[in-house]
Amino acid sequence: MLKGLDWISSRAKLYPDEIAVIVSENGRRYTYNEINQRAEQLSRYLFENGIEKGDRVALLAPNDISYFDFLFACMKSGVIFVPLNWRLSESDLSYVLKDCEPKLVAVHTTFAQEHNWIETMYESVAIIDETYVDNLDISTSVSYQVSLEETDPLAMVYTGGTTGKPKGAVLSHRSILWNGLNTIVSWGLTKDDCTLTAIPMFHSGGLNALSTPILLAGGTVVLQSTFEPEQAVSNLLTYECSIVLFIPTMYHMITQTEIFRASDFPKMKVFLSGGAPCPLSIYEHFAKKGLDFKEGYGLTEAGPNNFYIDPKIARMKRGSVGQEMIFNNVQVVDDRGNEVEQGEVGELWLHGNHLFEFYWNNDEETNRSLENGWLKTGDLARIDEDGFVYIIGRKKEMIISGGENIFPLEIEHWLQSNEAVNEVAVLGIPDEKWGEKVVAYVSVNDDQITEVDLEMYCAEKLSRYKIPKSFHIIDELPKTHVGKIDKNALMTTPN
Repeated sequence: MLKGLDWISSRAKLYPDEIAVIVSENGRRYTYNEINQRAEQLSRYLFENGIEKGDRVALLAPNDISYFDFLFACMKSGVIFVPLNWRLSESDLSYVLKDCEPKLVAVHTTFAQEHNWIETMYESVAIIDETYVDNLDISTSVSYQVSLEETDPLAMVYTGGTTGKPKGAVLSHRSILWNGLNTIVSWGLTKDDCTLTAIPMFHSGGLNALSTPILLAGGTVVLQSTFEPEQAVSNLLTYECSIVLFIPTMYHMITQTEIFRASDFPKMKVFLSGGAPCPLSIYEHFAKKGLDFKEGYGLTEAGPNNFYIDPKIARMKRGSVGQEMIFNNVQVVDDRGNEVEQGEVGELWLHGNHLFEFYWNNDEETNRSLENGWLKTGDLARIDEDGFVYIIGRKKEMIISGGENIFPLEIEHWLQSNEAVNEVAVLGIPDEKWGEKVVAYVSVNDDQITEVDLEMYCAEKLSRYKIPKSFHIIDELPKTHVGKIDKNALMTTPN
């Protein structure tokens, strides 16, 4: 094995007794030495059960210590870790399992009854709980040695699949290590930092955005099994967290709680938002409390960390994800792959050692997404005169109405600045006259607000051709299994 690939072992040697992970539900604390020993035991168990380099092991669990057990055991053994999305339907989850063909499926007791159908698909299914590592049947205490390269697969995270079946993005040892190194150096993380991971760890944002970088830096990760806003705020305060990542939907729920309104968060350096463009109204909640808040940008195939912005600058450049980090490159290009002029909108391309290697069993999508070492994200962006990047929206979501290019995110941000609005989704639907027409779906917290009120509000700021032709006020916007607004589901709604 190349020196440095098994970095959790090295970290355990340097700081064996420092606290690495805390499970918030029971307060159980794990030192770096304990984390490493658990991974050693599990890696030996895998080998003794015929699971070798290149084989896949899958985990179905809430946020739990087992994620680190399996990730680090795979890091030592060359096995590929596949975290499973417990929000998927049986059909989609079955598809993922058939696609990755795991040698072992570990199912946490939380999901054992609900997903007992997995046992009919696979002979090798392990039901795990908080004591499972202690009960592993292992015949030797000798660690197995395996030859590994940086580009060997370490984890396979399945993407959201909103445009079709989920795709397995293969992250190598290099991908995960360089995402961590780049994050530590660019964001200034240290062993004194503590984060709360409440984003599901089957998601790259939960597993790799802060959890692995914090552990690589020698800090502490607090796990919350499932997201509940009041409990999340309570955990931030109890464990004196210094940095945290939530998605915008989570922030919307958090800022509505009494505990958030009453808390000062004295130990918190910065709140991070990711996973989707953040409504500017969320910025305002934190600005009123004098708390540093900023957003980032990433995707499963790239880190997911790619940008840095100083919180003080984020206050002035709301909506910007910042500038490229130290060890990656960014460019915004036109349809021919040429860089656009400053301020112009184009497709965002990313480059660096943190990129994924390929899509599992899908050469066509791999070749479509990667070009000469650059990842074509499919997201539209612009770079301002100071070099700061703004995400404009998905390329495929751009609306062309009456010959005009319309970016839904601009309209969504303005509507969400209305205090009566909870969430918004803007999309284009086919129209005989305009080619496409702009439609808005809105959930509100004021029963008195009407479609006419929303139209008049848009008219205060937006050009006439950007104002939605129709507004639909609904109780709640549908979400994908990773918590993002599901525009595909809205496309099937009567317009």
